[in-house]
Amino acid sequence: MTEKLIDHRPPAQTALVIHPNRSQASDLRAPEARLEEAMGLAIALDLEIRGGEIAPLRAATPATLFGKGKVVEIGEQVAELGVDVVVVDDALTPVQQRNLEKAWQVKVIDRTGLILEIFARRARTREGRLQVELARLAYERSRLVRTWTHLERQRGGFGVMGGPGETQIETDRRLLAGKIGRLKKELEEVRRTRGLQRSARKRAPFPTIALVGYTNAGKSTLFNRLTDAKVMAKDMLFATLDPTLRTLKLPDGRPAMLSDTVGFISDLPHELIEAFRATLEEVASADVVLHVRDIANPDTAAQAADVMEVLAQIGVEPEGPRPIVEVWNKIDLLDEHDLGAAKARALRGERDGVGPVPVSAVTGEGVERLLSILAGLIDQGGAVEADLPPGQGRALAWLYRHGRIVDRLDEEDGRVRLSVRLDPKALGQFEQMFPDALLKHAAE
Repeated sequence: MTEKLIDHRPPAQTALVIHPNRSQASDLRAPEARLEEAMGLAIALDLEIRGGEIAPLRAATPATLFGKGKVVEIGEQVAELGVDVVVVDDALTPVQQRNLEKAWQVKVIDRTGLILEIFARRARTREGRLQVELARLAYERSRLVRTWTHLERQRGGFGVMGGPGETQIETDRRLLAGKIGRLKKELEEVRRTRGLQRSARKRAPFPTIALVGYTNAGKSTLFNRLTDAKVMAKDMLFATLDPTLRTLKLPDGRPAMLSDTVGFISDLPHELIEAFRATLEEVASADVVLHVRDIANPDTAAQAADVMEVLAQIGVEPEGPRPIVEVWNKIDLLDEHDLGAAKARALRGERDGVGPVPVSAVTGEGVERLLSILAGLIDQGGAVEADLPPGQGRALAWLYRHGRIVDRLDEEDGRVRLSVRLDPKALGQFEQMFPDALLKHAAE
């Protein structure tokens, strides 16, 4: 007789997702798309969605966000569906969250709390966990309103007749402040280590390229395509949280460092931007930034605006010193008409030969052109001529690995003459490592 396997996992919590529609004229995204994204976030947290609703919101009510009638209506829906959690796709004040939980008799989580919980579950590295924990504690500190039932003063002092001590809420605030202080010190050490690693990479003659984009835009799939890596790539919001670095081979064999970063999202909690600043510094220090867009998504323009807003907060501007190249991903999901229109728009958007690059990270279409554009962008060094006598095989191999060979002439006596582009760091290293090799600046 075959024994049945018993699943001991707790059943998934059920949820109702509410998107408060503020009907702002400046909002580029339709409320239906915002509700769909909020439901995707809830699914990423392993919640079972029982229902989703767009709730019109002309003016926010300080006590409950929604008006009295809407609170009652949603409460009836909660009871009818029998859900465990209500997800409100907006930022709730602590008072609003408390009052809604009282009114609906279920757990209420706002957009910030939802994203923080996803990050807490997905972070794998020590740095990622520290950053998420710091963001979560900063969020919780703002929740410490007088919602406690144990606010009596604790006895303080010595002896039986000790005077009144601090309240419980003051104790909790003090404990949280202590935890936050310790985490900040640990993160500062992580940031210092990352800074040293970044300095070491700058000393090496490798240019750096950073992938950024809206969550689920296909960054990790493109990262795997470019580097032959096996980073988890999944059709899910925030599938990747911890930054990953791999070597990328450019045309002519020159290497570069490619980093995959956490996905951005609209209304990204301020606590997370602050906590992940150490990670985002990888983007700010990159030689080239690749902005990966899901061009098949109807909200691609709104998502791109959200990404650029976050980049601006860390000092990466379109007109700044580093190039930002838009990569229009997922063209394999477009029909023939839309694909032709997208390619035409990309051509119109070109400036100085560089513009949006339509690609499919799944099929590989357009990737070779992207690599060629990257090679040109980071090919900032001047051309030099190398005259290598016979026996300089190591120097020749080094130039192929770290430079871009423009021209090569092999003499009958075994001498090799090269015209090669090297950035100043690589040129300095070559002269130190191979002082016998003859180099001179080529005529431009």
